[in-house]
Amino acid sequence: MSTIAPAKIVSQKTYQIAGKLSVTEHFFDVPKDYSKPQNGTIRVFARSCKKHDTSIVAEASKDKDQLPWMCYLQGGPGMECKAPQQYNWTQAVLDRGYQMLYLDQRGTGLSTPVTASTLQMRGYNDVQAKYLKLYRADSIVKDCEAIRQALTADYPEQKKKWSIMGQSFGGFCSITYLSFHPEGLRESFIFGGLQPLVKSPDEVYRRLYKKVMQRNEAYYMKYPDDVGRVHAIMSYLKRFGDGKIKLPSEGNLTRRRFRQLGIAFGFHGGLDAVHDIVLRSFSDIEAFGHLTRGSLSAIDSGTRFDDNLLYAILHEPLYCEGNAPSWSAHRMMDEHPVFDLEKEDGPVYFTGEMIYPWMFEDYAELRKVADVAQTVASSVDWSPTFDEQQLAKNEVPVYAASYTEDMYVEFDLGMETARKIKSCKVFVTNVMFHDAIRSKMDEVVKQLFALRDDTVD
Repeated sequence: MSTIAPAKIVSQKTYQIAGKLSVTEHFFDVPKDYSKPQNGTIRVFARSCKKHDTSIVAEASKDKDQLPWMCYLQGGPGMECKAPQQYNWTQAVLDRGYQMLYLDQRGTGLSTPVTASTLQMRGYNDVQAKYLKLYRADSIVKDCEAIRQALTADYPEQKKKWSIMGQSFGGFCSITYLSFHPEGLRESFIFGGLQPLVKSPDEVYRRLYKKVMQRNEAYYMKYPDDVGRVHAIMSYLKRFGDGKIKLPSEGNLTRRRFRQLGIAFGFHGGLDAVHDIVLRSFSDIEAFGHLTRGSLSAIDSGTRFDDNLLYAILHEPLYCEGNAPSWSAHRMMDEHPVFDLEKEDGPVYFTGEMIYPWMFEDYAELRKVADVAQTVASSVDWSPTFDEQQLAKNEVPVYAASYTEDMYVEFDLGMETARKIKSCKVFVTNVMFHDAIRSKMDEVVKQLFALRDDTVD
């Protein structure tokens, strides 16, 4: 395991936030490429929070300042963290005696963000593609280790390790952490993020399409009138030239993009959210013969990848080691004829959390990086993000929530992963979806801490 130097703390500013929180904004400098630390740095941003001390007489105590750390790893890839007060579990974790760190993973939020404009500053496509490979879980975990050492530099040795809490892709990062830098960890909590231990994404998407089919069936069972409504919307979009209509973001409204609204089927309330957009769009077409601004805005916000460029480009490489992703989801769709956009019988099936090459035509921001996205999709040079031998001898306690109805992280492959991680306890449920930590926070957080605090025979 390679040695990582502490991050350089650039600045730390603390503020009081409503809700009795003390929030500190941190900026760190870390190596851009840990294999070549002499080649410059990038800046990483994080917010920490603890309970605001309201005692009448202030006490100076290191025990109060040096609380054990819990680092939150956001889903994605390519998603930034919100402010601590906007997460409904912040208080629940603080009440258990931690202070929390919400990390904007490299390339997101204020952490040297990767956008079309900032990426193009790096040079030609091959240089940009090489640069993007520095934004996977392996580099994110190294950032975490560098930041942990910086934050705990004056802590006693027994307090230097920290806990991590990973949601979705944050869980994938957690497994990378357990594989390559377990020396920094006290415990790991994983919510809907038991990474399939594969080296190519094909089997993942082959299975996930079946779950997306089930969620489509649930949708049309709940809203049977939407079978006809969706067909009418699709006929309207095809009649208008399938992409001639522009969205507020300057993207093209195609039938294939409209179907991407189905990504919401994996969330609590997702069926209802899609129905609302379908109903509104159909009503517009029926009343006016065109889609109004309100409908276009709703479709745009339900299919927004322009703000998450890393998500679009690096989603399939999450599953790669020594293999090219080669637009896996696009290829695997051919094995499931029910998703054929031109079929005339039966309902129109929405797609899920899949990335397709045509997105780099239909989305305005993604158009600017179409060539580099193709270069990345063709690349076989992907380093490991997990180590099965290390996971088999893992000594860090792991507590995971896994959802049988998860539409984003395939359940059976996730459970295979859990069985390969020594000291991993799993809470399994069929009544929660992928976003349970947001939608069912009280219950799922309680269950994972119960795994830690209780004894399972």
